This record gives sequence, structure tokens and C-alpha cells, in this order.
Amino acid sequence: MSPTAPPARTLLRGGVVITADPATDVLPRGDVLIEGDRIAAVGARVEPPAGTDVVDVPGHIVMPGFVDTHRHTWQSVVRGYAANWTLGQYLVGIHSGLSRHFRPEDTYVANLLGAVEALDSGITTLLDWSHNLYTPQHGDAAVQALRDAGLRAVFAHGGGAHEWGAVPSDVPHTGDVRRIRSEQFASDDGLVTMAIALRGPQFTTAEVNAHDYKLAAELDLPITVHVGDGEWGRSGPIRRLRSEGLLRDRTTYVHCCTLDDDELRMIADSGGSASVAPDVEMAMGHGWPATGRLLRAGVRPSLSIDVCSLNGGDMFATMRTAIGVQRALDNDRHVQEGTAPERLDLTCRDVVEFATIDGARACGLDDRTGSLTPGKQADVIVLAPSVATSPLNNPLGAVVYAAHPGLVDTVYVAGRCRKRAGKLLDVDLDDLLRRAVRSRDHLVSAFPDAGSEREWFPGQVRPDR
Repeated sequence: MSPTAPPARTLLRGGVVITADPATDVLPRGDVLIEGDRIAAVGARVEPPAGTDVVDVPGHIVMPGFVDTHRHTWQSVVRGYAANWTLGQYLVGIHSGLSRHFRPEDTYVANLLGAVEALDSGITTLLDWSHNLYTPQHGDAAVQALRDAGLRAVFAHGGGAHEWGAVPSDVPHTGDVRRIRSEQFASDDGLVTMAIALRGPQFTTAEVNAHDYKLAAELDLPITVHVGDGEWGRSGPIRRLRSEGLLRDRTTYVHCCTLDDDELRMIADSGGSASVAPDVEMAMGHGWPATGRLLRAGVRPSLSIDVCSLNGGDMFATMRTAIGVQRALDNDRHVQEGTAPERLDLTCRDVVEFATIDGARACGLDDRTGSLTPGKQADVIVLAPSVATSPLNNPLGAVVYAAHPGLVDTVYVAGRCRKRAGKLLDVDLDDLLRRAVRSRDHLVSAFPDAGSEREWFPGQVRPDR
């Protein structure tokens, strides 16, 4: 793909502007001026310099692109396979099963497909939690796909699924992370940057966990780590990290469902961030999403799509699940007590911020993206008006409760237009989908029972080919 070069200046004029920046908040009628890769001005009325490409967007919502802080993008070509699986079946079916048969070309196609899906739905920043890197070629393919997609991404090197086999694992994080850091990410200034995805203390021996955290420090990489994921999360992983001096402000803790409240406060005290994946957490038994408990502990969570072999890859559905579940939990306390709430604790504004600026903070990119703030890079999406959102009485409420990927009309990443008038640019979508089907067919045929129509994993009938 060849990204479309940005014009010198573009003015998005007359939209309803959600900035996710407290300085300007929501403008009922506002303009956003993009110059090169930057946001130059935001206001009720911005006079464009001569030669500016003026795009009139009355009735449209103009807002920051969404930030997905944790997605196993390599699973995009096996989407839907885990829709009826428990967490245990997922670990067997994906980690011990399908993952072993991914070739580098399958990893490339899966990452490209997942990244394009993200762009299409308004996600302009994606943290790719990449933990199926069996060979150096797999890692290179994953990174190249993110770059070719043209979105902002954090490649979180997670090693290979074989390192997740026995629990606790005595296999250290693969040393190929050093090569990728030096060869692919000598600078942290690119559109695609790097992090390290660690298994965490509940999945490794103490020696391996110490090795992995030392490796992250040696390479100066932010950490993203699973904690509080079902029964494994009840082992006190945050207390263990604190006792070993491993709680850091550049760490994002994924899930947190079964952490104790005091562990959540430890995360807050350390300056760490959190990523909540409400769809997967409820579907696979991780525990109740920790959104409200994190807020009460002093941590503003971000949002995650997570396992795209189970659920869809758009932020609208994830926001709706996050707010619905947390409001149900908050209201249930009153139902049990026979009282009525005076107000709702979690607002639509909170959830939009989880999906934008809080996500950018979790990725360490809030100086570059996450809000429509002059000087930041222009990661901007435009949502078209529809019968589902009109009249636009509450823009934040409309985004959370009524909008959907079909309304994503325009997408800019660092000032480059990646989608216009509802159509992705610089993407041969037919070819990409054909390649995705070929990869899926290869992966399924690699199983001994791939040709059988009987159940090929417990509880899951093999999908039609």
C-alpha cells in the first residue's frame, strides 16, 4: 500500500467537535485545521490560510481517532473460531493448536487485515500484543504489516506461544526482541513504535519473570502485561511485582479483573496504566471488568479489543459493553440495598476518554495523539450523521450508545487521509481478503481432522470453508 500524501492544509469546517481536551471540550459547531501531519488549530471559527482544502462537515462528529491498547492482531485470520470457547478451550485451540501452524506470511496477512479493520472502524492507534513470534521472520512480518497498513501502532513483542505452555514457564522471553529493537526500532519517533509484552509473574517462574523485566529495562521498552485474568489473577501478581521492585510507571496492566483492590491501588501509586477488555473478559470468564474498581483506585482505564478470534474489532461495541456492564454493577448495589442512585458514576464522557486520550496515555503516546489539541499529530476521525444519531442532542452519548463502524466516514492518521467518504484509501481490499482466506485455509488444513465436519475442538464445530 502506498499512503496518500497529505495536502499542505485541510480544514474540517462546521462539525460537532469532540476534542477530548479539557481546554476546548465539545464544540457544538467547530473547525479543525490540519497542517501537514499536525493539528494546527481547533475552535468555533478558524480562518483557513490561502490554499487550504476546506471540507464542510456540518452535522458530522469530528473527534480523535480511537486507541486500542491491547489486541492479538495475529488472530484476525481465524476470527470467530473462539466465539463459543471457554478460556481453557481458547488456550488449547489457539495457543497449543492453530498458532503452531502460522507461517510468516500468515502473520503478515493477519496483522494487515486486523490493522485495516481497525482503521476502517476509526481506530487510528493500535497496540499489537504480538505473542506468536516463533521465528525472527514472524516478528519482521508482523512489524511490516503494521507499517504497510499506515496506522499508528505499538508493536508489543510477546515472544512465541510455546513460551506460554507450562505454567509456571521456565522459558525466558526470546532474545530476538533485542534484534528487532536494534534493527527495526532504533528510534522511538516513528508511526510504529515498540513495547514488550510480558507474561507476568503468574505465568512464569520468579527467575524468568526477573529476567524478562530486566530485559525490558535493558531495551528501554514500555511493558504491557496480563494480570488479574481469572483464577491466575488471584495469586497476587501485583504484590509479587511490588515485593521484587518491578512496579513501573511505563507498564500497562491488562484485564485486572481478579486483582484485589489494594493491588489496584498499588498500580495507581506506581503510575501504571490499565487496559480493560470487557467483551472477552465476560465471555471467557476472566471475571467482571474492573472499570469501576480501577477508577475508585485512581486509575483511568483504557479499552481493548483483545482476542479478535472471538469478538469484533471495533471500539464502538467495546465502549458500549464497558459502560453497560459497569452501570449494571453500580446499579446492582442499589438494587441489593433497596436504594436508588442519585447519579450515574460512569459517564459517556469517561468512556470516550477511555477510548481516546486515556488509551494514548497507556501507550505512552499522549504527547502525540489521543485528543484534538493543536501541536499533536492529526489522528482524526469524522462520523457521518445518521438516523441513529440525529438529531445530535448529546454528542458524547451518541458516540457511546448509538454510533457504529458504518458511520466512520473519514480517517486521518498523522494528517494522511486513510479513509474518505466511507471508503478505505490505498488498500486493495479484494486482494487482502483473498489472501486472508488462503491463510485461513492453510491453518485449518494443518490439523489432522481439518477435513472432518465433526467437532474439531470441544464445543466448536469447524467453520464452513
